[in-house]
Amino acid sequence: MAEYVLYPGMLVASLLVIIGACGLFTNGVEWTGKRMDLSHGATGSLLAAVGTALPETIVPVIALMSGKGGPDVAVGAIAGSPFMLSTLAMFVSGGAYYFSRAGGGRDTSFAPEPSALTRDLGFFICIYLAAVLATFLPSGPARYALALGLAGAYIYYAKVTLSHEGEMAGKLDGLILSKVTGAGNNNGLIALQVLLGLMLIASGAHFFVLALKKVSLMAGVPPVILSLLLAPVATELPEMLNSTKWIRAGKDTLALGNVTGALVFQASFPVAIGVAFTPWELDGTTMVSALCALGMAGMMYAWVTARRSLPPYVLLAGGLSYAAFVVYVFAG
Repeated sequence: MAEYVLYPGMLVASLLVIIGACGLFTNGVEWTGKRMDLSHGATGSLLAAVGTALPETIVPVIALMSGKGGPDVAVGAIAGSPFMLSTLAMFVSGGAYYFSRAGGGRDTSFAPEPSALTRDLGFFICIYLAAVLATFLPSGPARYALALGLAGAYIYYAKVTLSHEGEMAGKLDGLILSKVTGAGNNNGLIALQVLLGLMLIASGAHFFVLALKKVSLMAGVPPVILSLLLAPVATELPEMLNSTKWIRAGKDTLALGNVTGALVFQASFPVAIGVAFTPWELDGTTMVSALCALGMAGMMYAWVTARRSLPPYVLLAGGLSYAAFVVYVFAG
């Protein structure tokens, strides 16, 4: 009976640790971006996106190392993250704009940089489509080569993003460790905060995977289902919370860049791990989630390309896609 309290409690506690650690890490990398004089697009799509995407990357790695049942959790977490970002995170971002307008938080129109959006979405579609097609490749050299290609594609994306010129990073919240210690925002303290965030993320991810496997067994639910729905929702919270904050402040490029940049990252390094070290056989729920992510990204890419803008009501379509998927999962 004790395990029915212990493991659900561990699951909740580990999620809270991950979320808190992401806030610590993201705050640190934002200050890093400011010191590097990066634009909103580069800060959101690279520094903030990588920081808040780390939990989703660490979860499958820890799952693979944990032994029996690990590959199921890993594949579910890897496939679930792009789906959650392209649907629920976009829905929250669009809703945040309307909520801010209704509450008087902002009086400007929604205006993320079209060039940053098309760059991120274009890279994501190409990379993730290749990853989905990898499910039909036989295990062995072909998959290893594709995994290296996915990692290399992200490195190229990072180079392109760093060369992007746009609105420069504005005023940031104070460095968390600076507030706690009373010290100035020096580079050493910024680096310390980043490293501390990474350590907490890794610890939280380790205990999260242990609890996830136990809870799934107790509930009689396949681990892949829980990892598709529960793990990504929890680990995407930093992106959603950051986007809400930045949209309220009128920093739309930074807000959506946090989400679209995380999409590109999730389609490259974590998927490369899945392609190389798991069976990577997308079918049923995992294939449907991947196709939904590509469909939503493709719709947004087409809209921005044609109209050079992305109205917030387009983002709300992500909520419909997410709801339909949840119904599909539980109906199956």
